[in-house]
Amino acid sequence: MKILGLIVARGGSKGIPGKNIALVGGKPMIAHSAEAAKGCKHIDRVIVSSDAQDIIDAATAAGAEAPFVRPAELAEDNTPALPVIEHAVKWMQEQEGYNPDAIVLLQATSPLRTSRHLDEALELFMASDADSLVSVVEVEHNVSPASAMVREGDEVKPFMPRDELREMRQNKPVFFARNGAVYAFRTKCLQEKHSIYGDKTICYEMSRQDSVDVDEPFDLELCNWLISKRSEG
Repeated sequence: MKILGLIVARGGSKGIPGKNIALVGGKPMIAHSAEAAKGCKHIDRVIVSSDAQDIIDAATAAGAEAPFVRPAELAEDNTPALPVIEHAVKWMQEQEGYNPDAIVLLQATSPLRTSRHLDEALELFMASDADSLVSVVEVEHNVSPASAMVREGDEVKPFMPRDELREMRQNKPVFFARNGAVYAFRTKCLQEKHSIYGDKTICYEMSRQDSVDVDEPFDLELCNWLISKRSEG
């Protein structure tokens, strides 16, 4: 199976200025995604889709290709991921005649994802008949639906109806959330269904310590601390 690794990262981050090239473990954050993808034995090519030259430079220095600059209209604050992905795949097909069987979407904000994670996730995906695979992390009990509350002024109420909560506590289901590290999907699914999920999605579970999605300055500090612990171990 021919798999394209697609790193998406735009400039103009507001929460952390220059977030995608902020230093994590002594290197630009996006470099971790590029190196993980380059080290994955199942990924055929690794490209970056960005509108910012500094991000492109950091990604290519880490081994990714930058065959195009993302159009400005696909790099706005409210631009969804789907048209960005479709643009990249269409560009590669029309300009280079490159037609992958599947794409693995790599968000630059998941710097703790490694080549091992990608190898394991893609092996699960390739051995299945699923349209897609997503990486997940187990939800902690204090942020599960059973613990969620809705605030109305000074009052809080359970997010779920009490009878459903009672049943849930009896059954004790385990909840999982997407962690943003790995999204793998078949090109056919993207083109025919205009979706990165399709009808059947399987999961690849990752640990909490590998699932940090950088959105705030604290996340950046946490990633640096976790990487320092990795090097010690």
